[in-house]
This record gives sequence, C-alpha cells and structure tokens, in this order.
Amino acid sequence: MDSPTDALESLRELLDKNTLPPVHQWHPQNCREIDMRIARNGDWFYQGSVIQRKRMVKLFSTVLRCDDDGFTYLVTPHEKLKISVEDAPFTAVLLHKEGDGAQQGLVLTTNVGDKVLAGQQHPIVVEYKRPHGEPSPYILVRGNLRALISRSVFIELAQLAEPVATKHHAADIGTSGELSPADSSSDDQSSLVLGLYSDGHFMPLAFQ
Repeated sequence: MDSPTDALESLRELLDKNTLPPVHQWHPQNCREIDMRIARNGDWFYQGSVIQRKRMVKLFSTVLRCDDDGFTYLVTPHEKLKISVEDAPFTAVLLHKEGDGAQQGLVLTTNVGDKVLAGQQHPIVVEYKRPHGEPSPYILVRGNLRALISRSVFIELAQLAEPVATKHHAADIGTSGELSPADSSSDDQSSLVLGLYSDGHFMPLAFQ
C-alpha cells in the first residue's frame, strides 16, 4: 500500500503533465483592448454575448496572463489583448481529497478543467471585500491567475477545517496565506484559527 507521501507525489506528477503555452515568455509589442469579459460566475462574454462553446473558452483560458499592472490579457507571440475580469478569471467548482489530516492533498478543479493541488505553491486564501462581509475564497492557479472558490466547494473545505493556535491576528488572513502555530512557551497572546492542510501546508480559513 502506498504511503501518504507516495500518494501526494503521484498527484504532483499527474498534475505536472498538463502543459500550457509559455505565455510568460511572450512579450509582444502590439497591445490593444477587446470587448471580452469574464463574469464572477466564470462565464465568458464577447461583445456582450456569452461564449457558449466550452472548447473555445478552454482555449482562451490557456493563454491568459495577469501582468504586474493588475490587468488580465490574452497573450500570443504576436499580440497582447486586454480583457475585463469581474473578480477572478477562474472558478473552482470541484474538490477531491486524497489522504487525511496533515498528510492530505486537496485537488481543486476549475470551470475550464484545470486541476490544482492546494499547498505552498497554490495557496488557498480568504479575503473580505468589506468588514463583516461575506468571505471571498481563492486558490492560486498559475502565475498571478486565481480561481474564486465556489460556495459549494468552500463549504466542503470548511467541513475539513481544524482549529490551530497561532500568534497571527484576524487581519493577517488573506495576506501571506501562511500561518505558524503558536509557541506554547511564548507569552504572546495567540488566536485560534480554523484552517486545513494540503500537500504539507497549513492554510487559514477563519479565526475564532
């Protein structure tokens, strides 16, 4: 029987086989804006009409890039096309769990079929657009591109969460995505955070 470590390594190898165009290496001089929009629910629109062909959306998604200016582009070797994104370019719609506890691996699938192993390279973070508002959970997919985690998947993640003592405060949630357990010998006041492990990495969901 494979160990939990072997199972996680198999997951990584499987997901690494998916190759994408090297958009990070493309820096075309020609740049313009087009009337294309990705809605918060993951639907793609062109000139006001939803793009119904899923294969076309999938193709477009493989050449997405979010640059340091904060804008999202469709990038080819010859042209960079600026598009509008209401929230995140992807939506995480499915969750698969391998293993348990600190040794588990959580694979999230996006609306365009990308599979991402949550962890240090692909952290889950929870942000709040306004104080005491609804949480907006995300997972980093690649580069600066994130997926908004759907409500149903976030409920599943919350059911897997466990409490851990930490020195961090609630204001830290959604910033670095990393928390360290509190040192029991320290006099500093600690907080209790609900979070979950994936690929050996702890990620906070909410403070208590």
